[in-house]
Amino acid sequence: MSKILKGDQVIVNTGKDKGKRGVVSRVLENNLVLVEGINLAKKHEKPNPMKGIAGGIVTKEMPIQISNIALFNAATQKADRVGYKALKDGRKIRVYKSNGEAVEA
Repeated sequence: MSKILKGDQVIVNTGKDKGKRGVVSRVLENNLVLVEGINLAKKHEKPNPMKGIAGGIVTKEMPIQISNIALFNAATQKADRVGYKALKDGRKIRVYKSNGEAVEA
């Protein structure tokens, strides 16, 4: 179980987008995530008529290190660390470290 999952609301801790909030759209391997509206880059794309790509300059989201983001805690309105807690029925859930509340996912 990963500490940050798809659909989680996160805050960027470092980099050019520091302080911005977004929703995780995809979790990639090697501890990388794609966050909506964060770490945007302009890429030059070649036209490809076979795939229907027009080409030109395209703005796209680039991956960001998972260590550079933190889960957003709606109760405190701040970034928070994540821990795990085992329930009596054997399930493992994610909890906020600051107040021990379960993370809604």
